[in-house]
Order: sequence, then structure tokens, then C-alpha cells
Amino acid sequence: MNTLARLARAEWGPLYAAVRPPLLRRRLGAVPLTLAAVCLTAVLHGVHGTSWGYGPVQGAGTVRAADPLWLALLRTPLSLFVPALDLPVWGALAQILVVFGIAELSLGRRRTLALAYAATLAGTLYARLGVALGPHGPLGLPASDAYVVDTGPSAAVVGIAVYVGRRFGAYLTAAAVTAAMVAEVLVKENLAGKEHLAAIAAVSALCAAGALRQRWSRARTGSSGAPPIQSWSLRERPVQRRSWR
Repeated sequence: MNTLARLARAEWGPLYAAVRPPLLRRRLGAVPLTLAAVCLTAVLHGVHGTSWGYGPVQGAGTVRAADPLWLALLRTPLSLFVPALDLPVWGALAQILVVFGIAELSLGRRRTLALAYAATLAGTLYARLGVALGPHGPLGLPASDAYVVDTGPSAAVVGIAVYVGRRFGAYLTAAAVTAAMVAEVLVKENLAGKEHLAAIAAVSALCAAGALRQRWSRARTGSSGAPPIQSWSLRERPVQRRSWR
């Protein structure tokens, strides 16, 4: 048990230390972006499933590789919150609540939203590239995939999970998410699986760019290394002993 606790502490300790204080201090008020995303996704799913709402949601929030690029870029932000009708909506809502919530608490609202859009956009642009390459290459897609509706939060969730894992040292978690997405493509090669890999590639590039920028910054300032990271503990501050005289 102690070994498992040490492994968990080493893997998720820094992330726990980043998430816990704002959550304890503000409760649900610490994750307004996450709550708004959950509510928007639920509402869009409900409206999308009606006879009167299907057309408007399709017109405003669904993306296909066959669409003009300007139209796809215009629809991409909303498409993130339009889950597929043939999949259970509770899965998408749970993914958003957990992954977006952790990211918002640890990274902030603006960075979480930027990462979600970057990951979704990477998948959208990859679909066009894959169709252009054709079905014979490892990165290619069949022409029929150009007409597949490309919506939902899964690419954003996968990208954010990998970014947060790498940012806070949960490398095994990030590797496990990546391995699961690779296995998905190997078992069932489809557009969604390859878009997930495109999202992971995009956020990995952002991580590499951030690490390179930090190295350049340290080189300019003449610093020999990054400041030490404080060890994580269940207690927020050490107990001070008072001496009595």
C-alpha cells in the first residue's frame, strides 16, 4: 500500500497540489468555464435531437472536411460542444467535467479554452490533410471521410489530458492516454481516432515550444536551472512547534 501511495504521490502529487487549493477555496465557483461547457453541451445535445433544432445545430456547429475552409473554421469553436447523437451524451459530459475542470483549476480558464480550441482545430485541419493524402498512406484517409460529421469534445479532452499530464509531471498518465489513442487507431482505424492523435501531436508541439522558450529564457538570464519544486504533502503547511520557556 505504501508503494502504491508513493507512486500515486510521484505521479499526481504536483497536479493535486495545484488543483486542491482553488477548489477548496471557491468550490464550484473555481470552474465557471467547465460548468458553462457542460451546460452548453447538454443543451446543444438536447436541441440537436429535436425536429426543430436539428437543422440550426447542424448549420452552426457541425464540420466536415468537404466544407469550405472558412466555413469549417467558423464552425469549429461551437463544434467542440456538439456531441455525436449516436453516442451517450453522459460520456461527453463526464469527460468535460473531469478533464476541463482539472485543467481550469491548474492552468486557468484562458489557457484551458485555448488548448481545447487548438486540439479541436488540429483534428479539423488533419481531416482535410488526410483526405488530400488519400487512403494509401499511413496518414491518409479515404475520400468518404470528407463527408463524416466531425463534432464533439473528445479531441479537446484528449489533448488537454496529455498537456496537463506533461505540464505537471504525470508522464505515465500522459503516456497511457497516448497509448490508448494509438490502440484505438490500430484496432478501429477511423477519422475520430486519427484526429485524437492529431490533437496529441498539436499539444505535444506546444509543450516542446514551451520547454524551448524556458531554456532560452534561462540562457539569457544566465540561470543554471529552474527553481526547485517543493515536495507535495497532504498538509498545506508544516506544523510549527512552539518552544516553552
